[in-house]
Amino acid sequence: MKRCGESTYTLINRYNISSGTIDRIRKGQGITTAKLDDFCQIFHCRVDDLITYVEPADGEPHSPYSEKSPK
Repeated sequence: MKRCGESTYTLINRYNISSGTIDRIRKGQGITTAKLDDFCQIFHCRVDDLITYVEPADGEPHSPYSEKSPK
């Protein structure tokens, strides 16, 4: 962010990024693909400049859709 001359203040006031979105990023929580697109436009970068896929520690792929539902 600093390399691009932006701060939390400018994200909120110039680009209308909510403080809630910034808080979610700080806490490592998810944000929408629309917000990722907004950040790419603000920082003039690609999505892969902002995020990186990290394999789960156990090596097993994890998907919330593949888990068995409780009976």
